[in-house]
Amino acid sequence: MRQKKKRRAILPIIIIIGTFICVVVSLAGVVCWYYWYSIVVYKDKVYPAVTMNGISFGGKTKSEVAQYWLSLNKSFANTEIILNFETHIATLSGSALNLGYDATLSATQAFVVGRSPYYLSNVNDRVFKKRIDLTPVFRWNTEYIQNTIQTLVEDINIPAQDALFRFSGGKVLAFKPSKTGRAVNEKELLSKIESSMKDIATGNTPVTTIAIPVETTFPASSTTDVNTFGIKERIGTGYSQFNGSIPGRIHNVALAAAKLNGVLVKPGETFSFNQTVGDISAATGYQSAYIIKNGRTVMGDGGGVCQVSTTLFRAALNAGLPIVERHEHSYRVHYYEEGGFKAGLDATVFDPTDDLKIKNDTPAYILIQTATDINNFTLTFELYGTSDGRKAEILNHQVWGASPPPSDLYQDDPTLPKGVVKQVDFAAWGAKASFLYKVVKNGETITDQTFHSNYRPWQAVFLRGTKE
Repeated sequence: MRQKKKRRAILPIIIIIGTFICVVVSLAGVVCWYYWYSIVVYKDKVYPAVTMNGISFGGKTKSEVAQYWLSLNKSFANTEIILNFETHIATLSGSALNLGYDATLSATQAFVVGRSPYYLSNVNDRVFKKRIDLTPVFRWNTEYIQNTIQTLVEDINIPAQDALFRFSGGKVLAFKPSKTGRAVNEKELLSKIESSMKDIATGNTPVTTIAIPVETTFPASSTTDVNTFGIKERIGTGYSQFNGSIPGRIHNVALAAAKLNGVLVKPGETFSFNQTVGDISAATGYQSAYIIKNGRTVMGDGGGVCQVSTTLFRAALNAGLPIVERHEHSYRVHYYEEGGFKAGLDATVFDPTDDLKIKNDTPAYILIQTATDINNFTLTFELYGTSDGRKAEILNHQVWGASPPPSDLYQDDPTLPKGVVKQVDFAAWGAKASFLYKVVKNGETITDQTFHSNYRPWQAVFLRGTKE
């Protein structure tokens, strides 16, 4: 009886131990199987659940996956994307776009599934997941697309034209009507091209046509705005003389002044001379004349434009407007001291380093009106707007520290015949200048600014021919 009781007491222990051993053996079997399955069988292969574009790549090596996508790329060479707007057409060829799947990256993308640093995630991806569908990497030449878009922009875009006005008989009249323009929506066009790549990648659309999105642009000031400007009277004038200028310089003065004639400056706006006049080069009609460049006086496109910026600077001072930016010339230029003006009332411009900027802090628009007299060699600026009672003064205008130019410099030039001497730079006395610019409105000083100028003594330079 006792023996039977002992057997009954030992039996559960045996069962537990046996069960434990079975579990351990089973787990060991699972571990061995998992090791064999995932480490040995799929050591260099993509795991079974991985598909790309719905195609199974389980059991394939990286090289086999890459080769598959490379084989598809041949068909993209004949693909075309046609961009059109009216008569403007641009064709993006598949070969130029370098269209195709990035085979190496796509293969790597498939291979790394189940090989993350996280064990449980790897078990799930390797064993339990039935399908992991990836999107292969499809690539194209983005720089080529951007260059094509920029070419289209240059061909299609037409800038809107602001109306130009003149003040006559106490009224503002338009002498050049405003015009709307057009502009390619570059962001939308790029988005359309990139969106088309999804269809191209399927190989179902060898030719894709995209309408270039073009929008209407509107001028800042239109002809119908004339009654909203609040322009009532002349608020400032500027004057300069350019007698003795060579023909190219006279031409440039007249051209730059014409570009400013009729321009409006909004209330609160800061006017930029460089931005308003635009590109100064032979391409925009300017001729060669003397300019200051790299410490020398040389012939260059647009010589004489500083006559225009100087005259506008004087008109802004006369009107009591804030001068945001102004630069003096490197040396004293005699044109800017003709007509009884002292040194220091000049303003040089050279895009992009030197600009003349003037703020309109009056309650109304300011209309710029220019008059170039090429017979008497004079330039006049008139600023029209609404007077708010301000009064401007130039006080304590001083010129001192005059210093003579260095001795003339002679340089041998093998391109000139022997005995020929050619002057290429001109002497000028150096000096310092300053004046106080004070503007008072309703008994309150609103501007109290001192302008300083430092003119270097300038050396005359001669080229002496040495050619036999």
